[in-house]
Amino acid sequence: MQVTVLGNVAGEVSYGETSNGVPMANFRLGCTERRYDRQRECWVDGDTHWLTVTAWRALAVNLIGSLSKGDPVLVSGRLKVREWGEAEAKRTRVEIDARSVGHDLTRGTTAFRRATGVRGQPPGAGGRSGAEPEAEAVPEWIVRAIRSRPAQQEEAASGASGAIGASGVSEGERGGGGEVALTGP
Repeated sequence: MQVTVLGNVAGEVSYGETSNGVPMANFRLGCTERRYDRQRECWVDGDTHWLTVTAWRALAVNLIGSLSKGDPVLVSGRLKVREWGEAEAKRTRVEIDARSVGHDLTRGTTAFRRATGVRGQPPGAGGRSGAEPEAEAVPEWIVRAIRSRPAQQEEAASGASGAIGASGVSEGERGGGGEVALTGP
């Protein structure tokens, strides 16, 4: 089932590669329903739903340099619901295999930069004149950012006061302005 979800990035984007070298990134997304309460004549927040967003290949590489914790985003992709555990301790994880991710421009602005080696264009083609070197599989600035993350995470962990779950999101964190729209058959 294809869905489009509006929410906030709940933590840093994690990046890795499969054993075959395929780039993969994921992040937690907090989606909070917001509706108008006619009796109280004000907007109220509903329940917060937590999803894991997974991206592959070029989208995964682009997420690393584009998203930060707290960013309002729109995510479109395939919805997956995974259940495991025994009857009394059943667990559920809701995931989106992302096809596209973008900032929610109703809540701010962003600047677009075309990635090198865009689908349909050979590396170095982008409407610019002159020869450009072939694009790296993963740009060097992303490699540096990933290598610096363990030090940043250790610093954050030593100064953190909230409980951090297995997802890396503290129990007190909330996303905002979430909406889910189901599309397609």
